[in-house]
Amino acid sequence: MYSVFIRRFIYALILGSSVIFLACCKNRTSNTKFTDKPLVEVEGNYLFRYQIEQIIPPNVNKKDSEELANNFIKNWATNVLMYERAKQNIEDISEIEKLVEEYRKTLIIHAYQQKLIQQRLSTDISEEEIKSFYEKFGNQIVLNESYVKGLLLVVPISAPQLNEVRKWVQQPTVKSLENIEKYRLKNAISYEYFMNKWVPFLEILKKIPLELTKTPAEFLSANVFVETSDSTQIYLLKIQEYLNQGDKKPYELAKEEIKDILRHQQEVALIKQFENDLYNDALTKKKIIFY
Repeated sequence: MYSVFIRRFIYALILGSSVIFLACCKNRTSNTKFTDKPLVEVEGNYLFRYQIEQIIPPNVNKKDSEELANNFIKNWATNVLMYERAKQNIEDISEIEKLVEEYRKTLIIHAYQQKLIQQRLSTDISEEEIKSFYEKFGNQIVLNESYVKGLLLVVPISAPQLNEVRKWVQQPTVKSLENIEKYRLKNAISYEYFMNKWVPFLEILKKIPLELTKTPAEFLSANVFVETSDSTQIYLLKIQEYLNQGDKKPYELAKEEIKDILRHQQEVALIKQFENDLYNDALTKKKIIFY
């Protein structure tokens, strides 16, 4: 009976008319707890329709919706039962109540700190501040993987002028790049130019049929040009520059990280100053009494 009821509910929820959907939306904005009929009751605790609606993503099929709903109901009921059983078997909960109260205080303080940050702290970090930090501490900001600059040209295995194309890719002069641009319009399957930006080396490797037998650092030190193929395509990769894991992170890659660091420093300083002011004000107004 229970499973049949849930199936009917989910079916109505997913396939119901737009009028019913709007009514449900309206119901959520009202006091749903008292206007909606409960679906399940466990130990005097109720689970309502709107609570199920909230956990079901849009555009899911009937079977998946039923599974989500049943799992949610089972977890909810089990949690209620465990809580009720625990209350009966744990005699002294004073320590738990202390922890709960401390956690509650922490949450409230954190919420207020975030409000202060939003009200009093500008979100702008100037380019000068970022550059100054990078000049002082850039050596401490390092890469966690290898990065490369270069280009990747993919052509059919039967593509014309392959010998010339190889030379263009191996020696990417201005003239060679112009030739590649013209050539790729008619003959290339794909072409990626990343001479002017750092790209994770492993991202490039995902695009070619090549398995490393060495570390990225060892491979990059021995290969500035890579040619590999599969049954239909030839992959030509030129490594113009590379940086390895542990190397200093280039400014363009470090910029966002530095902004986050500076932002955090500002937040910490703001909260620290506010706490000091709050304490000193309380001393002045004799709100703190020493015995």
